Amino acid sequence: MFQTALKYNLEVTQTRRVDFPVPFSAGAKITVFVISEQPVDNFNDLSAASQSSLDFWDNSFDDEDWNHV
Repeated sequence: MFQTALKYNLEVTQTRRVDFPVPFSAGAKITVFVISEQPVDNFNDLSAASQSSLDFWDNSFDDEDWNHV
């Protein structure tokens, strides 16, 4: 089954409504998904997590074992 996906970047009005034209006939059945926009900087927490776990590699016992391999 062919389905058309559309994306609109909209702002909610003071009355908490959004209005936008769609290319479908009057009476057509549609499904609408509403997702709030996320901040642009989504990766700071991932970067911080990856840097905080670098201490795992600085392990004197592990270094000693691997130096003799």
